[in-house]
Amino acid sequence: MSYTGPDFDPPPSRRFRRGPLTVALAALVPGALLGWAVYAAVGGSGDDGGDASTSAGASASASSPAPSSADASPPDGPDESDGKKPSTSPDSASGSASASSSPSASAPAGTGPLKGKVVVIDPGHNPGNFRHTAEINRRVDIGTNSKECDTTGTSTNDGFSEAKFTLDVAHRMRALLEAQGATVKLTQDDDRPFGPCIDERARIGNKAKADAVVSIHADGSGTGNRGFHVILPGPVNSGAADTRAIVEPSRELGERIAGNFVRATGNGPSNYVGGGTGLVTRKDLGGLNLSTVPKVFIECGNMRDSKDAALLTSGAWRQKAARGISEGIASFLRG
Repeated sequence: MSYTGPDFDPPPSRRFRRGPLTVALAALVPGALLGWAVYAAVGGSGDDGGDASTSAGASASASSPAPSSADASPPDGPDESDGKKPSTSPDSASGSASASSSPSASAPAGTGPLKGKVVVIDPGHNPGNFRHTAEINRRVDIGTNSKECDTTGTSTNDGFSEAKFTLDVAHRMRALLEAQGATVKLTQDDDRPFGPCIDERARIGNKAKADAVVSIHADGSGTGNRGFHVILPGPVNSGAADTRAIVEPSRELGERIAGNFVRATGNGPSNYVGGGTGLVTRKDLGGLNLSTVPKVFIECGNMRDSKDAALLTSGAWRQKAARGISEGIASFLRG
């Protein structure tokens, strides 16, 4: 993966808005990173062996079997956030025989602190994308230029696909957020043969008038590159894209997710992008450029590094990741 070139914005200096938000955010991300440093110093692990199925509100669909050789997936070709080539190799996860143009909606919202709030979770990629290379290679307008509709995503060296990872985390997040009263929609739930395309993913969040949208991913960088990073929208005003109104609230959302992700997982920010902040700003992602509601991407770890892969393939760790992201969203929505 390369984060250099004209389409990449280096992470900006930490500029916070004045007033109460400054205090809240200043206490959030740096405090969480300090907690991670202490945690790492005493030899903490990202996986305490907990049973994800016992978490409050966890659904049966959130469980994922341990990866095996039968889970072979595309060896390379992650999402639009990293620019690697898509792969046409098959994955054991099968796509649905029938397409659905509607997002997967949650059950009716109950009571709780997030009642009345709408959250859209965007599980990066679709397990069936590899079967539809012509369709996912079709270019779509993202305002600043055009990009492929979607890609297959990456995988661990043992064949656990990013598409499976993102959907599993999305299911866990949905259960946690619904338990707090939120209405949750997924952009896809392996309920369509491929996609949706990146422009449609943005439209789903916009149409839902979501209070927050988070796109779930896992990276496919080089061995030794470890840690998570949250991708924030940069200011764009070109063609169909105008992110100016969502840049600041999206940054707040991203900072709250980053801080809570550290606390929930015990894992630190990326050691290869973001300058140790866990935050990266980009203007070349259609899913962000076309959004009219607060939205961020999170790369939960690097599937190509064996240590990160051991975490990403652990159901217990995925529950921690889902909890950290969900708590970040809840914190943002509560204000």
